[in-house]
Amino acid sequence: MAENSLWFECNAGISGDMAVAALLDAGADRGELDRALASIPAEGFSVEVKRVQKSGIDALDFDVKLDEAHENHDHDMDYLFGHEHGGGQHCHHHDDAHQHEHEECGHHHDHDDGHGHELDGHHHEHHQHEHRTLDDVLGIIGATDMGDGARELARSIFGIIAAAEGKAHNLPPDKVHFHEVGAIDSIVDVIALSVCFDNLRRVYGISRVYVPYLAEGTGTVRCQHGILPIPVPAVSNIVSEHGIPLRMIPDRGEFVTPTGAAFIAAVTTDFCLPSELVVRRAGIGAGKRSYERTNILRVSIVQESPSGSGGRDGGDCIYKLESNIDDTTGEALGFVMERLMEAGARDVQYVPCYMKKNRPAYLLSVICAENDIARLEDIIFRHTTTIGIRRMRMERTVLERELLSVESAYGPAQVKKVILRDGEVRFYPEYESVAEIARRTGRAFADIYRELLGLCTDTNR
Repeated sequence: MAENSLWFECNAGISGDMAVAALLDAGADRGELDRALASIPAEGFSVEVKRVQKSGIDALDFDVKLDEAHENHDHDMDYLFGHEHGGGQHCHHHDDAHQHEHEECGHHHDHDDGHGHELDGHHHEHHQHEHRTLDDVLGIIGATDMGDGARELARSIFGIIAAAEGKAHNLPPDKVHFHEVGAIDSIVDVIALSVCFDNLRRVYGISRVYVPYLAEGTGTVRCQHGILPIPVPAVSNIVSEHGIPLRMIPDRGEFVTPTGAAFIAAVTTDFCLPSELVVRRAGIGAGKRSYERTNILRVSIVQESPSGSGGRDGGDCIYKLESNIDDTTGEALGFVMERLMEAGARDVQYVPCYMKKNRPAYLLSVICAENDIARLEDIIFRHTTTIGIRRMRMERTVLERELLSVESAYGPAQVKKVILRDGEVRFYPEYESVAEIARRTGRAFADIYRELLGLCTDTNR
């Protein structure tokens, strides 16, 4: 049976509450979520889940409502965007009516470059805001009634946010302070995200998560300490650290929140979709604001079509890294190949070439998935003398294949089964299995290869 995967269509960005709503609409268990939320050891919030219309599209809305002591007054549009809402200070915080995604984040009072987004700048005068450290937040998550998978995901999401905020403020993650006025609804969103995702993962056997890109707007947003460009520092740090593709759209406003970006960083396995998918079911989560671009997030449970060209390597697209190297020793190049393959490269090649000034050199080519690019480039820069790497995205066609274990007279051996487009099946004994048997028995490599191939052909597995 084909494996199930999740596909997040972030054409209008992503926020915590939108993702929770979409996961619920896609089939996450509401009862399991309610039990977890009821056990959170914090006060001052309630949750409302209802169906709404967004530009005529039916969607689910997940809304964390705060009591008066914790309300952050995100509805003050003039404060957020200036008196002309369509102007340069336009913000899209579709995260929820409370704009918690940014109040949650780092925002030390001592750092006037922080993007506190406390959005309650005037309100701040009326309430004393207690602070929580990352350890405090993790303590709340630890005391909440949810499964181990959900708990680990919630910890990971907040850890990613704290690291991004710490980088923005030049602070260690454990020194970042979360303002309580925003942390409550942020904690609720992260716990809800984690419970819903973990439930879908278990019930539907989710093995991969596809996120081709995050759509982000333009302009600026007003925060407690001034006006900052979009994407805000925390989001910029998260997508940079985790190699998440951003697609800049002409719409003015903030479409990606730190919680949304951190969730994507924590769960995504692939940035490229297989060429063909079968959609089993889908859910649509609603944002809280109305802009020209419909403020929704769609999440689909999908299976790869048997005729598709997807796979663990990122579907129908792959990347090639290239560099011309004329002043690195052969020993060093051999070491680099070993490190690249260990780090996830799909293939590594050296091709002799001549460079400028008639210098003999090698063209290094590395085939890899998109999410491995940064790690592999670091290896090349560290262990060779190159100062530049070319990067190319290439489409490709990949036949359906499966790794089998066959029983032979010499013990189990690995064989690759490949299915051509017309249904023809071919078998290819794996080199390592053939070589190991040949070394152990002293028989010829070609003889072992033919014998294993005959076993597969005879049984036509």
